Amino acid sequence: MNETGYSNYHDSGGFKYFSYSNIFPVSDFKKGEIKNLIISSPKPGFIRTLVNSLKSKEHFYLGKLRMKRVNSKPFKPTLTSRFITSTPIVLYDDNRKNHYYSLKNTNDFSFFLDRLKDNSLKKYNAYYDLNYHFDGNLFDRFEYDREVAVRVKKADKMFLIIGTLWKNLEKFNMDDKRFYRFLMDCGLGEKNSLGFGMINSVG
Repeated sequence: MNETGYSNYHDSGGFKYFSYSNIFPVSDFKKGEIKNLIISSPKPGFIRTLVNSLKSKEHFYLGKLRMKRVNSKPFKPTLTSRFITSTPIVLYDDNRKNHYYSLKNTNDFSFFLDRLKDNSLKKYNAYYDLNYHFDGNLFDRFEYDREVAVRVKKADKMFLIIGTLWKNLEKFNMDDKRFYRFLMDCGLGEKNSLGFGMINSVG
């Protein structure tokens, strides 16, 4: 993204409005093997710039690994009423202390529900300059998978980030499809620009 209008986007303050998947299929890297990465955002200009930038580069480095770009193309996934987490959902328990919510440690599911909805509405309202709100939970059915701790290195410092993975997040009556497509595009919870909170729709 260097030398584009998004050169400093990742390091800017406030919401970033993008997320990305893990590299898949998950396995050790082997010469000649094709890997995939999905980057999502509600900002079409950001995606277009990213695709065009990638198309101009035949090779790039991922750490010390030299990678060859095989293909880069935008696509719009189908929106359904069911989602699965691609990467862990991260929420702060206390952001002043940099303390992350842990379902294992607190067993307080109501905090998770309230914090997840509050964060989603703040991002949505900030992006569209609205004062949108609704009663009830963000999702009506939750199927828990597991809690994970992920080590992230930033500026030569190592951080431990705690998040949760979910097999199913379902909204029975999806009245506002634009809102849920926005969540699918930018991710749930915090730390989306570090790849956390990405969700995929399930048919």
